[in-house]
Amino acid sequence: MAQLKGTGVFTSARKIGRRAGEIARAVEELGYDAIWVADVRGDLTVLGDLVGATERIYAGSAVLSMWDLAAKDTAQAWSAANGRGPGRVLAGVGVSHSVLAERAGHVYDKPLTRLKAYLDELDSTAFGIPREHRLIGANGPKMLQLASQRSAGALTYLVTPEQTVEHRNILGSKALLIPEVKVALAADRARSRVLARGHLSVYLTLPNYLRNLERMGFTADDFADGGSDRLVDALVVGPDVEDVVRRIAEHRDAGADHVCLQVLGPGDSVPLDHWRELAPAVCS
Repeated sequence: MAQLKGTGVFTSARKIGRRAGEIARAVEELGYDAIWVADVRGDLTVLGDLVGATERIYAGSAVLSMWDLAAKDTAQAWSAANGRGPGRVLAGVGVSHSVLAERAGHVYDKPLTRLKAYLDELDSTAFGIPREHRLIGANGPKMLQLASQRSAGALTYLVTPEQTVEHRNILGSKALLIPEVKVALAADRARSRVLARGHLSVYLTLPNYLRNLERMGFTADDFADGGSDRLVDALVVGPDVEDVVRRIAEHRDAGADHVCLQVLGPGDSVPLDHWRELAPAVCS
């Protein structure tokens, strides 16, 4: 696991649906190294389906909210999924957001302390999840420190290459650093920005992300009216494949081990056509 390099793709359990095997085989044949799955909602079955249909690629949750599944159940679910592709299932876990946790009936207090307790329980269960097979969704300094101490590394989200430099400094040299990179392929930059703003709108309402963006030097003016051009261009790359290649290189130069690409677009299916378009340029 510590050798995870290259490029992965990022999608959601909803978009994968019942096509996990077909999608996983296509991703592996294209040369990608991992599939990262959001919105697993406490169900890691899809990760087992992805590795069970392939021979090489990893599948990881990006990320499982600790509020969605008790630690002992997470350990059992990971064990079942990993049994279908031993060593290739990665459990990314995180604290989510207050509005989402409270909507589900939880009290969102002391998330860092709660996540530490969650990891303690993972360590104490009969099944367990080995440290080298778990990651933490982290953007803030304290979460990054926890990721370095208690997991294989960090999954970062909505970040720039400049912040990847800071994240690597906090994590140290040994922990994995895996940033998600948003991609908006389009005919021109104006259309790419339209896609980007449609996607970013929800994140500009979430305090955790706003605080992190402020750490990067963005201000309230950048968050208004769907996001300034400066903000949008920093967080979403496009419109061309060449732009994506440059952004990946910037993150790698900044200290990323592996980069996962979230290609934006309309519809409820995975963007296989765009993954195919990108693969020759981004897969080693």
